[in-house]
Amino acid sequence: MSQETLRTVYFAYVHSIMSYGIIFWGNQPYSEKIFKIQKGVIRIITNSRARDSCMELFKKLEILPLYSQYVFSSINICDKNKHLFSTNYQIHSVHTRFKTNLHPPIPNLTKFQKGVYYSGIKVLITYVTI
Repeated sequence: MSQETLRTVYFAYVHSIMSYGIIFWGNQPYSEKIFKIQKGVIRIITNSRARDSCMELFKKLEILPLYSQYVFSSINICDKNKHLFSTNYQIHSVHTRFKTNLHPPIPNLTKFQKGVYYSGIKVLITYVTI
């Protein structure tokens, strides 16, 4: 099969299952196993050896690695649901350069910190300046 056909099969089977609900389980410890499976599939598509680096293979195939897909999905969720979050300016009226950033809520539980609501804001603050 051609590489383009294998890439299409990847998106149909692997990527669709991997990205389903990734915002809920993407920061869990077992996601490392899924990432290793993803790298194995990428190596099969490109006919690479087991010890070859996958960074260039992901770029060549234009496929996001698992962690990048998690960051992208988290940013997407926060962007689509901005109305659910408060900004720093709504919390305090000091004019700072971060006044338009989303204000992370005060976490009481570790489970809340690992949830979509809190971790999505942290990812958005880290990777995107509004």
